[in-house]
Amino acid sequence: MHERRFNPDNLERLDNPERRRTIPPEQVLKLLPIEGSDVILDVGAGTGYFTIPAAQMTGGTVYALDVEPRMLELLRNRVEEQGLSNIESKEGPLEAIPMPDGSVDHVIASIVLHEAEPYTQGLAEIGRVLKKGGHLLCLEWEHKVTESGPPPSHRIPSEQMEESLKEAGFELVSRQDPSDALYLMIARKI
Repeated sequence: MHERRFNPDNLERLDNPERRRTIPPEQVLKLLPIEGSDVILDVGAGTGYFTIPAAQMTGGTVYALDVEPRMLELLRNRVEEQGLSNIESKEGPLEAIPMPDGSVDHVIASIVLHEAEPYTQGLAEIGRVLKKGGHLLCLEWEHKVTESGPPPSHRIPSEQMEESLKEAGFELVSRQDPSDALYLMIARKI
């Protein structure tokens, strides 16, 4: 595990009441135009914070990608407990997503792009697997000192992220700041 990757020993940080108040997954996912049998990829899926509610919003497959096998095992257990049949877990890095070109309608990248080395490679991979017109939900740490989260040197300033999205072939659809420490962008692949 390199220094930017989330330590799975800190799993309680991924799903707790404070996070659910700040970033309610069901409400956040409504920002994506999910419909019918859309295929969704949750990169850095962790224990399924966004994966599980996304699977309840589509009849299509939701792929849960994570580099950490322990996270995927926990996610599989949660999926089984909830009786969901449209989630498929995939182990692999964001910098080399093990999926074919143009295979998904939406990508969720929640607090994970700052872990990619470089994050622009992560954006390129997201662009590769997204269908033209597909959407990216990008939630990231703002570049500042906060009580929690990675050090500022690992964070991506929101202005830089906007520019990188454009360079990667996306157009910004909307932007929100769910807290002083986080920004949320919806971008469409053009």
